[in-house]
Amino acid sequence: MRRNFLVLFILIISGGSNSFASDFVLKSLRVYSSLDQTEFPLIDLKDSTRNSITIEFDILSAAMPNLNIVFKFCDSQWKPYDNVFLFNPGYNTEYNIWYERLPQRVKGARYHYQGNFPNRNITFPFSGKWKFFIVDSQNPSQVYGEGKFYVVNSEVRLNVSVIRERAQNFDAELANLNYTYSIQSSFNLPDSLFPPNVKYVEVIENRKLDYPIIIDRNQFNKSRFYEWNGAKRFTFIARDLRPGNEYRQTDLRDYNRFNTADVNAQYDGIETSNFFKKLRKDLDGASFLTDFRNDYAEYMNVNFRIRPPENITNPVFLVGSFNNWQVLPQYEMFDDNGLLNLKIELKRGLYDYQYVVADYNYGTITNIDWNILEGNYWDTSNEYHVFLYYDSNEKGGYEKIIGYRKIKSGELWRN
Repeated sequence: MRRNFLVLFILIISGGSNSFASDFVLKSLRVYSSLDQTEFPLIDLKDSTRNSITIEFDILSAAMPNLNIVFKFCDSQWKPYDNVFLFNPGYNTEYNIWYERLPQRVKGARYHYQGNFPNRNITFPFSGKWKFFIVDSQNPSQVYGEGKFYVVNSEVRLNVSVIRERAQNFDAELANLNYTYSIQSSFNLPDSLFPPNVKYVEVIENRKLDYPIIIDRNQFNKSRFYEWNGAKRFTFIARDLRPGNEYRQTDLRDYNRFNTADVNAQYDGIETSNFFKKLRKDLDGASFLTDFRNDYAEYMNVNFRIRPPENITNPVFLVGSFNNWQVLPQYEMFDDNGLLNLKIELKRGLYDYQYVVADYNYGTITNIDWNILEGNYWDTSNEYHVFLYYDSNEKGGYEKIIGYRKIKSGELWRN
């Protein structure tokens, strides 16, 4: 059951913010490739247009806090390695970061940080998953925020295809829930690499870093499997992937329409199910914030409101670019006689988001349904980021990304 209240209670959440100290709040923490804030957070060492990342955030504080940014190389589960050979000493910390003062009229923050990496202080010598941690300069164990990104130095060329299919291993009652994709990733391993060390392929849809699609050599079923010729040729296949719909968007950039401290996410009214409504092109799960130098780059309390169909009885959650596409308990919608509400603090900008339905019991969220309120269409345009993992024996051993490819689904058959 969804939560019901006789008196509507609105939960205020700082979008992408963390507050662990009484004297400041960190807000709108984001990481993206190069200088394009709509790009997937990835460094491609063989692509000059994507050979860096940008980290930026705001600070609400009377004085500038003294912070460092620490970078750590991680395994495939985003856990930092406890291996001195992978610490990258001398080049893993950006010390005493510097801020810019926000315009005087901006409400909700006072300082802005923006940094581009690698630089003379920071390097990324290993191909794989990385995390950064914003920490107190005097107490590095005090973490105020963190983020994830990929570094890839491809040694293998991936040939990736997306194929339209009807569902192979389920039969949904609603016909359009049977529209699926199959993603096939094929490659030839060079002589310098060993077939037994090939581990698995990971596929990330848009910005869902916490919900990867895994095709593992050790787990074989009808929807996730691989083919191997016994030599150097591999094909990894994932089936029954629902393409979904284009994302909803809240566009708060127009000051003439959104000029008060409290606004609604949709200027025109209350949202409903998009199950039978195809939406317009989105940002593939990204956000685009107003330039921090702008006098109107301020924070607002944004109220999201949806009236779902009566047959939706499980909890509904708000998920989007403002919470890194994580389905979290604090983003569960509150029920006011069938009208679901949630108010969060957002910086002026354009955000992709959607509503999901899930089970929520004893603090655990399970059975996440991304489609029942949003629809499912073959011509939806998604970005799929495909990574090939390899068990490397270098530096004491680590999970290395040896191949990467990005492909967009909707563009493949619109002509």
